[in-house]
Amino acid sequence: MYDVIIIGAGPAGLTAGLYSGRYRLKSLILEKMAVGGQIVLSSDIENYPGFPGSTGTFDLMDKMKQQVEEVGVEIRLEEVLELAQDKAQGSQAVSYRLKTTENTYETRAIILAVGAQPKRLGVKGEDKCIGHGVSYCGTCDGPLFREKEIAVVGGGDRALEEALFLTRYASRVHLIHRRDALRASAILVDKARDNPKINFILSSVVEEITGKDKVEGLLIKDLKAGAVKELPVSGVFMFVGIIPNTGFLKAFVEMDKDGFIIADQNMRASREGVFACGDCCQKAFRQVVTACSDGANASYSAQTYLDNAQ
Repeated sequence: MYDVIIIGAGPAGLTAGLYSGRYRLKSLILEKMAVGGQIVLSSDIENYPGFPGSTGTFDLMDKMKQQVEEVGVEIRLEEVLELAQDKAQGSQAVSYRLKTTENTYETRAIILAVGAQPKRLGVKGEDKCIGHGVSYCGTCDGPLFREKEIAVVGGGDRALEEALFLTRYASRVHLIHRRDALRASAILVDKARDNPKINFILSSVVEEITGKDKVEGLLIKDLKAGAVKELPVSGVFMFVGIIPNTGFLKAFVEMDKDGFIIADQNMRASREGVFACGDCCQKAFRQVVTACSDGANASYSAQTYLDNAQ
């Protein structure tokens, strides 16, 4: 029987593990793929406090992993398949059973740090160039494209917010959207149209990302004329939405219509003894530093819950 099991080993889950270990809770982290989460899709990070300049994401995640292991928290690479709540007869104490691809575990509390993944375009060259010009985070990777031409794909609020942000670094930002009108709020559209660095390419879709080892250009199809043209760029940022990794949690905790977990400011989910943190939560801003903050809060809330449940 564990005190807490953390599902997910991205920045949120690792931080939750670090704090849980320091609270001397018997803790386990389960991760279905690899330690680090979606941040390792970016090669570098420049905005993590205490690491000035460009820091490799693998290096940062490895340091977090070492910290977690130093406080006695084990990390196992096993995918969680099922979760079930138990309550012993005549007892008010709640516990949970987690079935993974390899084992079954019992725990008194759960921290969900399962993250989210960006929606991909699914075009030729995308997978090959992830981390080499293909990015899903302007705040993370924008500084890597100083004085270079880049493209942003999307037409919603986030796409325009990121396009405006990226003008701080890029010499030119080409905004590509498949419709002839943008879905973003009017104030963002006005700001973007007033920015001389932003070039709108509407009623168009990306058909291919070109380049041998890194992004060198895009093949763009005009949906009205049918013509395909090449656009030379050094990077392309995709903002067509994100998908939370919460499919296996349906009916277990309350989620919004998009599948993001609804948690309060103390990271408490809808079920007793269950907490959530990081990108899988319903929130406005998703960064490594906010995921870490969520993880610390979730662990504190779990520790407080366990103390009161004794």
